[in-house]
Amino acid sequence: MEGDDPVTRALDELGRGESAAADRLLPMVYDELRTLADRYLRRERSGHTLQATALVHEVYLRLVGQERANWQGRTHFMAVGAEAMRRVLIDHARSRGRQKRGGDRSRVTLTGLELEGRDDAAEAAALSDALERLNELDPQQARIVRLRFFAGLSVDETAALLELPKRTVERNWAHARAWLARELA
Repeated sequence: MEGDDPVTRALDELGRGESAAADRLLPMVYDELRTLADRYLRRERSGHTLQATALVHEVYLRLVGQERANWQGRTHFMAVGAEAMRRVLIDHARSRGRQKRGGDRSRVTLTGLELEGRDDAAEAAALSDALERLNELDPQQARIVRLRFFAGLSVDETAALLELPKRTVERNWAHARAWLARELA
């Protein structure tokens, strides 16, 4: 646990089933979640239909609605929040991609047709798929990528959260980035 932090206390109360803690928690973490949402949405295509406020509220409801959550403190909550934001955006991108490609209509393949690059939804889906493959090969590296890239945690914060030496996080971060670059090329 992260000591006597009010967020950590509220998370502990929430974990014990005290629903009033959720109301006290939101104002304490809102700005951090909003900053994280803004960071995610800056990476998205311009004109994205999902706004930061909606993303924060969707993620917050998912986080506080978890049964039997054992929050380890603010850093753990924010890391899980970052992963939840990533998943919401991936789901949103995949849904948008399905709609763009005709939804439930039957597909007709056109062999020999060159497509002009991939759109943001395809890139987000490709990254998500690559991250899932990395998770199968090395779950620790995949978790480090999620915390560093998506949650925006520093090497020190990631090492503390995962209870790993800083050098191990740096080495795994470098390997994971190289592996993902090859997979996405």
